Amino acid sequence: MQYLVKTPWWMKKLVPGATWSVDTQEPVIYLSFDDGPHPDITPKVLDILNQYHASACFFCVGANVQRYPDVYRKIIDAGHTVGNHTYHHLNGWRTKDKKYMEDIAHAAKYIDSRLFRPPYGRLGLFQRKLLAKPAYDMKVVMWSVLSGDFDPKISPEQCLDHVLLNTGAGDIVVFHDSEKAANRMLFALPRVLEYFSGKGFRFERLQL
Repeated sequence: MQYLVKTPWWMKKLVPGATWSVDTQEPVIYLSFDDGPHPDITPKVLDILNQYHASACFFCVGANVQRYPDVYRKIIDAGHTVGNHTYHHLNGWRTKDKKYMEDIAHAAKYIDSRLFRPPYGRLGLFQRKLLAKPAYDMKVVMWSVLSGDFDPKISPEQCLDHVLLNTGAGDIVVFHDSEKAANRMLFALPRVLEYFSGKGFRFERLQL
């Protein structure tokens, strides 16, 4: 499994106009969680965030929101923001434009947000242009630091190092509130919060 922990400049050219980080000199980090909500894992994430008074953005899969509406409501009630992550977690490069946009619209019936993150970070050029049109009016949010919590080949400690060694002011960090990532994410998350909180950083939700 190949991926880049720190997003290089040339990768940002693949999705022009997207938000990859936040331009700020303030000691602020933006945590994000993909693929939930999950009935067991997401509440654990919410509890950890609450312990550190941290806010985050949850990019939700529409099917999971429909399946677990109470967990979705807990995210919102806790003061976090949510984003659309398609209904079926589709790969934009492998999905016809019409089907992809219909899937996003389907997810929007359950997820009230203008924020959108393409699963796998894969979004076609025409799909991106359609998302910007008034019919959708969505803002594409990518990331600048990938924790790698989804990668079964790395240890929880390596996942933690990915974030500690690559994150600074304005970075958007990706974790996953999913079964696949839970072991590494639940190890890394509280340690990330403790480490950066100790250095005076705040964790705020994305509001673009």
